[in-house]
Amino acid sequence: MSTPLLEVVDLARHFEGLKAVDGITFSVAAGEVVSIIGPNGSGKTTTLNLVTGTIPGHGGTITLEGERIDHGDTARIAEHGIARTFQNGRVFATLSVADNIEVGIHSTLDATRPFRRLSNLFALRWIPLIAELFVAIVGTPGSRRESAEIESVVATEIHRFEARLGSRRDDPAYSLSYANRRRTEIARALALRPKLLVLDEPTAGMNQSETAEVLAQLLELKAEGQAILLVEHKLDLVMTVSDRIIVMDGGRIIASGTPEAVRTDPAVIEAYLGRRRGAEEGATHD
Repeated sequence: MSTPLLEVVDLARHFEGLKAVDGITFSVAAGEVVSIIGPNGSGKTTTLNLVTGTIPGHGGTITLEGERIDHGDTARIAEHGIARTFQNGRVFATLSVADNIEVGIHSTLDATRPFRRLSNLFALRWIPLIAELFVAIVGTPGSRRESAEIESVVATEIHRFEARLGSRRDDPAYSLSYANRRRTEIARALALRPKLLVLDEPTAGMNQSETAEVLAQLLELKAEGQAILLVEHKLDLVMTVSDRIIVMDGGRIIASGTPEAVRTDPAVIEAYLGRRRGAEEGATHD
């Protein structure tokens, strides 16, 4: 049996006694779309934060292609091949759309960031800084080739959202609509050419037509073989795009399976509807 692309085992995180993520285990295969759903406060975003190194865990392991990444910071994990977007969109407001996307490539550069591995060592981090300054001023054949590759990647990602971002390439991000800022953020994550794309509510705040556009783009990525770990509240989108769905409640996984299996799972129905129904019945009796 082949090694999963991402494997999470007994992952845990608590906040002052609250078990936000309570010993969960799951995996994502290469080319697979796995969605995490659940009520508010169930631990979905905390799980994504742990996988991407935004916060440290208090137990468990995370491996990418068999290599432990749970002790790495966000930059190192990005270098390993995990890119993400955030629940509340994060773009560099004063940078252009193209420059925002180019930022996503930063962790993969070699010729324009010589000795970048030394940036992890506090006593030696001045070496890559001086080397980068030298390359920026003087230039090298390698850095010029890499600059051309960067332009190509940026153009490709803008073309992916051509109808919305094509004419806005040089516009500052603050001038974009909310939906276009979210598209820019997704394009920036894809510029990394990630092994795993992690999306935290990519359609939050979007209307029905904007959501339909994002769904179409996610289906295109799926057809291209892009592995995706998705948190999303819009269940119609989740049911359409997902190969498997993980349902969380109270920091634990209460169900996992195909969209068809999860849709009819009694534990899932209870998590989403049971408490509300019970409250309504109680009010009726009162």
